[in-house]
Amino acid sequence: MLKVNRQDDRPIWQQLLDQAIFNITTGKWPPGELLLPTRELAQLLGVSRSTIQTVYEELFSRGYTVTSRRGGTRVNEWTYNPRSAEEVPAQGPDLPQLPLLNSAIGHLQSWFGNKEQHKPEIDFSPHDPYLDEPFLKDWRHSFLKAAATTAPGSWTYGDAYGYLPLREQIARYLSLERGVHVSVDQILLTSGAQHSLDLITQALLHEGAIVSVEDPGFPSAWMAMKYRSMNVEPVPVDEHGLCVDSVHPESRLVYVTPSHQCAVGVIMSEPRRQQLLHLAAERRLWIVEDDYDSEFRYRGDPLPTLFSQRPQNTLYMLSFSKMIAPGIRMSALVGPRDAIRQLARVQEFTYRHLPIMEQLTLTHFMEHGHFMRHMRKVRNIYRRRHAAMTKAIMTTGLGERFKLSGAETGLHMLLEAEPAFDEAAVTSLALQKGIRIYPLSQYGLESKRKGWVLGFARVDEAAIQEGMSRLAGIIFA
Repeated sequence: MLKVNRQDDRPIWQQLLDQAIFNITTGKWPPGELLLPTRELAQLLGVSRSTIQTVYEELFSRGYTVTSRRGGTRVNEWTYNPRSAEEVPAQGPDLPQLPLLNSAIGHLQSWFGNKEQHKPEIDFSPHDPYLDEPFLKDWRHSFLKAAATTAPGSWTYGDAYGYLPLREQIARYLSLERGVHVSVDQILLTSGAQHSLDLITQALLHEGAIVSVEDPGFPSAWMAMKYRSMNVEPVPVDEHGLCVDSVHPESRLVYVTPSHQCAVGVIMSEPRRQQLLHLAAERRLWIVEDDYDSEFRYRGDPLPTLFSQRPQNTLYMLSFSKMIAPGIRMSALVGPRDAIRQLARVQEFTYRHLPIMEQLTLTHFMEHGHFMRHMRKVRNIYRRRHAAMTKAIMTTGLGERFKLSGAETGLHMLLEAEPAFDEAAVTSLALQKGIRIYPLSQYGLESKRKGWVLGFARVDEAAIQEGMSRLAGIIFA
């Protein structure tokens, strides 16, 4: 018999339903048992008939009972009879082995410096840009304004290309600042370089296609493409950039960072650029131009893009990770209309579109001038820190002991050691002294080059001098 507990906080119908389900699942009410009519049971329990009807409807909808006009409500003849706990396996399904994923994640954690394990006093991270309270205040302002003024229609399923007003702002920025003149249907918004490369491998390449990458270079690039079953071929980098002569003859794509090579930091020379553009045209292959930090140049204007010279073969990647912050997960992929349309179709199927609030906030941030003010501010800060870094390297003697490169552009530079140098030992000793430096070996696919990729965006001038002094003390001890 069901009971009503007036002291129970749960609704009466919920109490009765739980009791009925318990009686059925434990066999107290066997299959085929006829339940009392709703009117009769309501009178017995002292509740309204509608309460009992709610219970019976819920039992029926969940499959615990069957009803008929003449036969009333009965316990369903088919009920699940669970085996005893001893007969049921304790574990769930076996997880597949993912050695490629596990090794890639391990490499990326090492590349980022395993930050959860150590918190040094001075971190020469090449990954993180400068952020301060005024930026956070402006971003919060844009966030709140965007949330307050957005029409309900913006919260439906959005455009796979990305929020149109944001693409318009990006097109304007590219035209004014980078000399890249495109229409909004040539821009696809993504959540970072890995997301862009993931789309490229799905939309523009066949499984098993050969792709060429810089070595040393951007680890996330080749890992993302390997994970999508591309055959990744390393291409050496020298003082002139990517060695185009070494690009695999069957390569369908070349990933390159020509304006500030990721790791070595060199600028791709004009002859090499022309050689790569000619190769792309001749072999009808894709160039993926990752322009991740070329806005920060300390001698002259940013260099012309490969895309502006060969747009039909080039996919241009613009990231806000270095310009603003990695946490907003916003970037743009620019290319020929047909290619971008195909990428957008894959995006629509696999990701649908990016989160709307981040797009709305960034749009407001750009429309109201916060973005360009932020860029002007950080350029001045980076210029001072760049000067402090180069000076500290020279005054401590590190510039005489190691080869300095990549100091014209971007947010990092390279101190390169001889191949036989014990890079790992110095990296470990530096961490013990409170300094995190980033070994060049973590950027290598097959490359055996040694040294350290040193970022300065998040380190003030005094800390730069102190960090380089400590590093010199370790090297020359």
